[in-house]
Amino acid sequence: MLSSASIRSIDELFRDIPSKTRINNVGVVPEKGISELELKGLLSALSKKNANASDFISFLGGGSYNHFIPSTVNHIISKSEFYTAYTPYQPEISQGMLQSIFEYQSLICALTGMDAANASMYDGATALAEAASLAVHNTVRKEVLVSMAVNPNYRQVLSTYAKGADWEIREFGYESGQGASSLAEAKKLISDKTACLIISNPNFFGCIEDVEKFSGLAKSKGALSILSIDPISLGILKRPGELGVDVVTGEGQSLGLPQNFGGPYLGIFAVKKDYLRLMPGRIVGETVDTKGRRGYVLTLQAREQHIRREKAYSNICSNEALCALASTVYLATMGKSGLREVASQCLQKANYAKKKLSKLVALKAPSFKEFVIKPSKPVADINKKLLDNGIIGGLDLGNFYPELKGNMLIAITELVKKESIDNLASCILS
Repeated sequence: MLSSASIRSIDELFRDIPSKTRINNVGVVPEKGISELELKGLLSALSKKNANASDFISFLGGGSYNHFIPSTVNHIISKSEFYTAYTPYQPEISQGMLQSIFEYQSLICALTGMDAANASMYDGATALAEAASLAVHNTVRKEVLVSMAVNPNYRQVLSTYAKGADWEIREFGYESGQGASSLAEAKKLISDKTACLIISNPNFFGCIEDVEKFSGLAKSKGALSILSIDPISLGILKRPGELGVDVVTGEGQSLGLPQNFGGPYLGIFAVKKDYLRLMPGRIVGETVDTKGRRGYVLTLQAREQHIRREKAYSNICSNEALCALASTVYLATMGKSGLREVASQCLQKANYAKKKLSKLVALKAPSFKEFVIKPSKPVADINKKLLDNGIIGGLDLGNFYPELKGNMLIAITELVKKESIDNLASCILS
């Protein structure tokens, strides 16, 4: 095998990993064979050298959040008929899987106030980029206008799509000292060449946007209005469908999925009915059979296997079915009142923390569960001190926004207790 790969040793396979980060001599497992029980104990002791996020209080957000997950979620998605299921190539045989997707779509439509939702995308970033692609196809325009207050990682994926499809990405800024997207700047940049206007609510800084004004601006130029959401916020915020939004996308991780090193997650994608046939992926519908019994069918599917490739609006043909099921179970378990309670606790606790750190708050716009502060010391030093006190600190915004060097994004969910917020404030202010 080594000869066929034209390498001389196993070590060459790992040459791209810097030597200083490699463990060159593990020295844990003895050369002489040991029993399974002994090996298990050995590896268990070794694993304890790793820090476990559950042993810390986390204030780190920026797109991935530590929310409560009801025990029903893992119980149901671990059932073998769901856990081992793959894309149904003969879909009508897979009635259970189709029903779960149909229920997911229905819940997302109820949550967002939109007319139709697909079976989910890979994640929030690809969902946003695919929404821009939908707008370009619909308007036959190549210009995409996006707020700089949208998640920087999402904008990076959007730029990657643009390079391959020959779009022009135009970014508009946010209000200095406030954090909300600049409507005035958007008005200057939007034109008859603009395919869509993209904002997020809450935005990357946690600030609440005036969605209705931005969607109205898009419509005035014949462009589509695209909104990226935090689904938890819709427990208390008005639904995008009531604010003139054409396409809603978002990251569904908050709905019953652990943070899990950044994935797998799922991308929310919902539209008004005018754009139903331009949606990527698949849509499951409900019908009846010849005997009048309820059944589920794959209504639309823009798969390369089913239509001519050059006529496909997207080459994404899979969805995050198991993750979508987890979100379905989460929403069904929490219900309207549960989701509203989670959102309210996020809002109240975040604003309590904001008051505790009021002297350091850098962006003043109303916020949901995240806000920006500028501590007196470097963010890296603050986070090291917090970690020593059992706290995972906030996100260093200087990594994404040079003008916000020294600023920290703090995220607070319903799982954070008052004592933990007090401890955070004490560490930062001392």
